[in-house]
Amino acid sequence: MPLKQTIKKVLGHGSLFVLLSASVAGLSHAASPQHGIAMHGDLKYPADFAHFDYVNPNAPKGGVLKQSSLGSFDSLNPFIIKGVPAAGIGLIYDTLLEASSDEALSKYGLLAKSVTRADDNSWVEFELNPQAKFHDGHPVTAEDVIFSFTTLMRDGRPLYRAYYADIAEINQDGDYKVRFNFKTTENGELPLIIGQIPILPKHYWQDKDFTKTTLDAPLGSGPYTVGKIDNGRSITYQRNENYWAKDLPLNIGRYNFDQIVYEYYRDGTVALEAFKAGNLNFRRENSSKFWATAYDTPAVQDGKIIKEEIKHQNPTGMQAFAFNLRRDEFKNKQVREALNLAFDFEWTNKNLFYNAYTRTSSYFSNSELASSGLPSEAELALLNPFKDQLDPSIFTTPFKLTETKGDGRNRIELRQASRLLTKAGWPIVDGKRVDENGKPVEIEMLLYDTAFERIVHPFKKNLERLGIDLNIRIVDTTQYINRVRSFDFDMIVHSIGQSNSPGNEQREFWHSEYANKTDSSNIMGVSNPVVDALVEKIITAKDRQTLITATRALDRVLLSGHYVIPHWGITAFRVAYWNNLKHPEKMPPYDLAMDAWWSEE
Repeated sequence: MPLKQTIKKVLGHGSLFVLLSASVAGLSHAASPQHGIAMHGDLKYPADFAHFDYVNPNAPKGGVLKQSSLGSFDSLNPFIIKGVPAAGIGLIYDTLLEASSDEALSKYGLLAKSVTRADDNSWVEFELNPQAKFHDGHPVTAEDVIFSFTTLMRDGRPLYRAYYADIAEINQDGDYKVRFNFKTTENGELPLIIGQIPILPKHYWQDKDFTKTTLDAPLGSGPYTVGKIDNGRSITYQRNENYWAKDLPLNIGRYNFDQIVYEYYRDGTVALEAFKAGNLNFRRENSSKFWATAYDTPAVQDGKIIKEEIKHQNPTGMQAFAFNLRRDEFKNKQVREALNLAFDFEWTNKNLFYNAYTRTSSYFSNSELASSGLPSEAELALLNPFKDQLDPSIFTTPFKLTETKGDGRNRIELRQASRLLTKAGWPIVDGKRVDENGKPVEIEMLLYDTAFERIVHPFKKNLERLGIDLNIRIVDTTQYINRVRSFDFDMIVHSIGQSNSPGNEQREFWHSEYANKTDSSNIMGVSNPVVDALVEKIITAKDRQTLITATRALDRVLLSGHYVIPHWGITAFRVAYWNNLKHPEKMPPYDLAMDAWWSEE
């Protein structure tokens, strides 16, 4: 019998202990290997499926996909908090399981030939495909899986420790079988998100310092390898013609471009002009102004450039002006609520966005997860135990953002904001708003994209009417990332993406444990015991309806805290591309699925 290796993670110390044992722990319940697993409900695709429905199985291989990225990069190690990783670096890695883009949360075996989940969800086991190989021909083994988890949990970004906090131990059985035992049986998402982690080659990293940035091309097992690098300016990924998994059903019709190139630009306007000039051939447009006005060119009129909106069914999440709650001036909720009233979305939408957007009124907007009206009985069962810690309005008044007339004369809202600021201890003295210490209030809005200047300026003017100075500071991407990682900001533009199946990532978004951890995703510094409790309810939800109820309850509490000034959302991908690029006729509902596009030169 081969030697079994057990790795136990000790929570709270950030360290991992490696132990040897003579046998693998016995099964908790009888279970059988499957070709994939789903969070709620059944898998769409059977074990003998030929390919995903949304791909073109006859898509030709070849051509180049060339797109832009803003700023710069200085590292090819995306797993640590140091450095700015190159866009697209995930293309070189494979994971144990692979998601389909036409299911809310289903995973199919990639590096793992099969996956077995205990009936009581106390463990999950992966049997690796013996054909799986890294780019140097070295087989992918259980030791690589163990190495990946131990390294990322110890030296990786905080999100790994948040995601995988409920793993108790990892057992290896031979060269190709790995079992993860869990601390709780209630984390139903854990087996799926374990399958998401990129698997790193132990033999490549064992004599290198994983905690350092590098521009040396790392080794992976994915469909692409790192090609040409122009430090900080561009990076090219080359399709691996010997990719071990190219003939697996889940990869048929995917990864069609011979090269995928990211060109870096300091400014979005310059990147747009580069696209229109033909230096790039794909662009995802995030600016409604550009979308409405910047594509009136002969190339679009002649059909050489295709401008298209592709509908999706994803939650639009929350884009917003985000407060840093670690700053004294934002600790008072009345202050945050007052600053919300100073943002005139209706005027902004009409005059800057060509009425292209809808105001975001939920952290889970555009989904059944979003709260609305008053809490249901099921939500009240979660909220009532915390009633004395919550804003009473949660139970009596539906949450609603202020709507102005859009004419720029939002005096009613500004008067209400002024009363809130005065009540919070920020009176007007000699025409200036001062804090409780008598110091004039100044706030810095930190940006890296100049396109947001025109959006912040009307907000700045409204704050001036309240006696508050808002300074707009634009820095380069590297400085911006470093400052946000270390929480060195007053306010930023922040996007919190959500999926149709929220789970363990909510812990790092909102939990108090991550409020002051460098590079965590709890950007605002939310530290609220009620939020903590509701996050755990989401993670341990037994079924879809329980998940929806817990998510709506969390949404209500977050909205009542006024942690952000909500922006807007859109339920379509706005893309422009040169007509040699093609996409499947039937696009999936949850992703743009660029890996299913191809080129017809």
